[in-house]
Formats: sequence, structure tokens, C-alpha cells
Amino acid sequence: MHLTRPAGAALLALALASVPVTAAQATTAADEVNYVALGDSYASGTGAGNYSDALCTRSRNAYPALWAAANDPASFSFVACGGAKIPDVLDDQVSALDEDTTLVSLSIGGNDSGFASTMLSCQYSTLSACERALATAGEYVVNELPGELDGLYATVRAEAPNADVVVIGYPHLYKEGGLCLGGLSSAKRTAVNKGSDLLNETIAERAAAAGFAFADGRPAFAGHEICTGDAWISSSNVHPTAEGHASAYLPAFTAAVAGS
Repeated sequence: MHLTRPAGAALLALALASVPVTAAQATTAADEVNYVALGDSYASGTGAGNYSDALCTRSRNAYPALWAAANDPASFSFVACGGAKIPDVLDDQVSALDEDTTLVSLSIGGNDSGFASTMLSCQYSTLSACERALATAGEYVVNELPGELDGLYATVRAEAPNADVVVIGYPHLYKEGGLCLGGLSSAKRTAVNKGSDLLNETIAERAAAAGFAFADGRPAFAGHEICTGDAWISSSNVHPTAEGHASAYLPAFTAAVAGS
């Protein structure tokens, strides 16, 4: 039987469609990923151990390194650094981005809002001092942080115009209610978590405005905060442990990447 050209083309397309995808073809998408991890200590892995860079506390146990190890991207630039603020990301980290970057993760904003000094006040001072420190941080988060995030996010988009960007939020640090032997009072724990809520809400809002995905750290760590029986956040340095990165941040980031 003679096949007309359209009919032959249709049969050829059907035949090609039936050819199974090889393992090599299936990994092509991952091979084409050029991933850059930006941010502060919650991205670098401070407190998670197994450091590849002690100065910036970049940990092989941090979620960016774990994601790269699991997905084998074509390139991986891990430039997040403990203690970083927004100006540090702009000055020292965004230079890792370019038009070939296809994936960016970013955790930032905590240090800008005075995370370290606020936690010191809440850990070692009175409830009223803790609440004053949180109020001061809250004023910054409401009045100044949005504009600073907008500027940073615009720079990230300009430097990596073809990338999917995932902004990762911060977890609640403490279990609320009940006793916390050797830890903060219940009132302080509630106040600190409310401060985290305000920070996360601001970050998520500005990320959405920039067209970036947001991975919320609060549900990821739920039930594993400080004062729980299986904490994934260290009470000594109030940072995620290696388990926190592997069991909370990594799944949250992976899900956000899949949905972006």
C-alpha cells in the first residue's frame, strides 16, 4: 500500500513516540541545571558540621549541598556564607550568577533584622528586654526590609534572567507552651516565634512580588523545634542541625524546585 506523505509522517511520529526514554535521556534535564546557592548561615549550614569552608561555615550537610549531591547538576556554586546580610549578598555572592544559571536558592533577611542581638536579649535578659528587641526588629522588618529585599530580588533576576529562584524561609525556633528545661520561658518562646512569623510573611510577600517561589521553613520543622523531644534546631546556636537540613529544609526546597 502506498502511503501519502502526511500519513507516513504520522506513522513515523507514532513510532518515535513509542521508543522508550533511556536513563541517559531522563537525566538530561538535571544535567542542564546550573545551580547557585546564595544566602546566610541558614543556607550555608552553620551548626550542621562537616564544613567545606570554615570561614563561611559552608557545610556539606546543608540543603544546597545535599540537593546538588542528590541531583548532580551540570554546575553548582555554593556561595552562601554565615553571617551574611543583604549587602553581603549583593557585594560578594550575586557575581556567581549569569545568564546560564537555571536555579537559585536564597535564604536572607534574618541577620539584617538583628537576629543575633535579638536572640541574645531573649536568651539572657528579661521578658520585657526580649520583647523590646523583637519590637525593634519588627519595625525594621515592616518598614525597611521590604525595599531591601525588592532591590536584592531585582538584582538576582537581572543577573540570572533564565533562572528559577526559590527563596527559603526561616523555621519557628521553639516549641510553644509547656516546659523547656534550661531554655526560654513559654512567653519568650511565643514572642520569638511571632517575630519569625512577621519575618517570613514579609519575605514571602516580596518573593511573590518578584515572581519567585517561597519554601516555608515553619511547616518543614514543625514538631522538631527546640524544646521538642526530637529537635532539628540546636539550642546552643539556634541553627538547623544536619538532620534539620536533611529532613526539613531539603524536602521543602526539593518540593519548591519541582513546583517552580
